[in-house]
Amino acid sequence: MEVRDCLVSAPGKAILHGEHAVVHGKVALAVSLNLRTYLQLKARSDGKVCINLPNIDTFVCWELSELKQLTSFLSDKKEEMQRLDAELVKRLREFIGVTNGNLDSSASAILAFLYIYLSLFGSGDMPSLTVSVWSELPTGAGLGSSAAYSVCLAAAFLCATANIPTPLKEWEQTGRWCQEDLELINSWAFQGEKIIHGNPSGVDNAVGTWGGMLRFLAGKIIPLSRVPLLRILLTNTKVPRSTKVLVARVKDKINKLPSIMIPVLDSVDAISCTCEKVLTEMTCEPITGDHYNILEELIDINQHHLNVIGVGHPSLDTLCQVTAARGLHSKLTGAGGGGCGITLLRPETDSTTVQGTMKDLRDCGYDCWETSIGGPGCRKEDSRRVRPLWRIWISITVL
Repeated sequence: MEVRDCLVSAPGKAILHGEHAVVHGKVALAVSLNLRTYLQLKARSDGKVCINLPNIDTFVCWELSELKQLTSFLSDKKEEMQRLDAELVKRLREFIGVTNGNLDSSASAILAFLYIYLSLFGSGDMPSLTVSVWSELPTGAGLGSSAAYSVCLAAAFLCATANIPTPLKEWEQTGRWCQEDLELINSWAFQGEKIIHGNPSGVDNAVGTWGGMLRFLAGKIIPLSRVPLLRILLTNTKVPRSTKVLVARVKDKINKLPSIMIPVLDSVDAISCTCEKVLTEMTCEPITGDHYNILEELIDINQHHLNVIGVGHPSLDTLCQVTAARGLHSKLTGAGGGGCGITLLRPETDSTTVQGTMKDLRDCGYDCWETSIGGPGCRKEDSRRVRPLWRIWISITVL
């Protein structure tokens, strides 16, 4: 089987409001980050299947004949294709030599690649190809890097198998798929996320697929049709943290002090709902300073609440203090306890303020990016437009 070369991309994600409260039945708002992961699929003619992941220093090739032996473990029941095939995962773990314990990032990425490749190509003539993935997202920072990777894998392989059309017209730089195609991409991306994370919520891959903003409540994910594009600073404090430990800490506080903690969670829920209302207003009426005033107040209040429930950290306090000194408003995003934070930038915030703030944060030892939230989800790219990024990335990894 011959496949067409293609280039796809998907965004990262940030939690705007509702982290931790969502675990206890409250609303969370997840937004796309305009830091993207890119995947290039290129056909080969030498009977090899290769994957290049320079961000995590992973470069692997297999002979097609090796992979064809694994197709005997594929389920032939269509209804079973909607859930993770545990037997195939077990065989793939044996194939790559990681039968025991948790997977590191390299093994997880390889396993997700092989699972989706075999599931989509294994019943027919399997193609020889190379997949190269590079990302603007830091890994392991709670910004949806694994989901963006899974979304890109699903989109590229579904295009290659003609399960979905190629949406890019000759004169266009990017192309988007229809709702039905996006749902198929999302379902396969969710399989990849299950392999990497075990029991994911589905939020990260949904953001990577649809982009924009999603409302998450009690397991239900609702993409919001229109949201404004907001400028932000994204800061990685580089302080490691355990989401599992932080979630347990919040639960313990709620059990010990329910009359105090439950109203805090109710307030976080109201913040999410108010923010959603304001952002909706900003898409259907002229945007004013009052809109940004409310968004800034919600950020400040929510950050205080997150400290109250026990997921703050001195590094995040420093982030808030540094940005507040320049009149900006910040909060943590994700699990807390370190990790990342977001800072809202008004339209009139000038480059001097932005660059000065970024320098101050980098002087604290943090990584910082100026980007935006609310942008498009997965899309097909014009390879001529993105190829320079790949060349730049290769030069960086070689140095």
